[in-house]
Amino acid sequence: MAISFTRQQLEDAADLVHSVVPPTPQHHWPLLSARAGAEIRVKHENHTPLGAFKVRGGLVYIDGLKRRMPDCPGVITATRGNHGQSVAFAASRAGLRPVIVVPHGNSVEKNAAMRALGAELIEHGSDFQDAFEHAVALSEKEGLHLLPSYHEDLIRGVASYGLELLTACPDLERVYVPIGLGSGISGVISARDALGLKTEVIGVVSENAAAYALSFEQKKPVSTNSADTFADGVACRVPVPAAVELICKGAERIVTVSEAEIRAAMRHYFTDTHNIAEGAGAVPLAGCLKEAAANKGKKIGVVLTGGNVDREVYQEVLMEADKLREAAQ
Repeated sequence: MAISFTRQQLEDAADLVHSVVPPTPQHHWPLLSARAGAEIRVKHENHTPLGAFKVRGGLVYIDGLKRRMPDCPGVITATRGNHGQSVAFAASRAGLRPVIVVPHGNSVEKNAAMRALGAELIEHGSDFQDAFEHAVALSEKEGLHLLPSYHEDLIRGVASYGLELLTACPDLERVYVPIGLGSGISGVISARDALGLKTEVIGVVSENAAAYALSFEQKKPVSTNSADTFADGVACRVPVPAAVELICKGAERIVTVSEAEIRAAMRHYFTDTHNIAEGAGAVPLAGCLKEAAANKGKKIGVVLTGGNVDREVYQEVLMEADKLREAAQ
């Protein structure tokens, strides 16, 4: 059955989110707009208390879980970082035990943040899918509730940023959103539809993690053998069927961007707005800039979904600008 929400359902979820997390701003940045050749509105989800949009979904999901299962001892989930921080934050607030499974080689600083939020961190496998499958096995063994990365309650929660953006800027012609497992773009599509707007919603993925682009093309879930992108928030190789269905119905298209384009977008955010964007957070801007010719003179939204990037990674990305300049001389 297709996932859909009424405006009232989304507004009720937004009220719950806003009782903990204030609305984030959407700013017009002249330098960024000049670079894109369009009026750009950046939705700053990097300004939430956890530095990413995921905190919204965790709050709504855990609230519903406590109502459905008041005696639930704890939850377990798999993540590359921001979803795990959201779950650890919301579960700890609700008095639940949060167990988080991440792949080996995961972000050092995201791991540290999850532990600081109360998570019991387990490292397993080489990518998100490996970690997820291990979380499934552990949930049965430990008697923990398996908290998915894609669920109606998560979508209702993260849709609150879509409501904020599209209520403040109802005249946006397009909004670019990254796709990991799909909760973020599903939330924006749901908010757009609930508000009765005609804004085009455009998904953006790394060309190295193209499962959702291939799925959109073929109108069915298509897995890939790898998701080898440094933008860990979009490193998905097995799409969620329900997400594919909603995205195929509600998105205009999906754009693929290269690793170099993502890294350049991270630098543009710093030079043009002095905001830090992690790889997945910069993916929408990379997609918008790739389509600059089609966007010329239009009013465009881009979602900066998070700024949780390891210092060493970010330092390397910024220093590439000097190397590129030297190579061009």
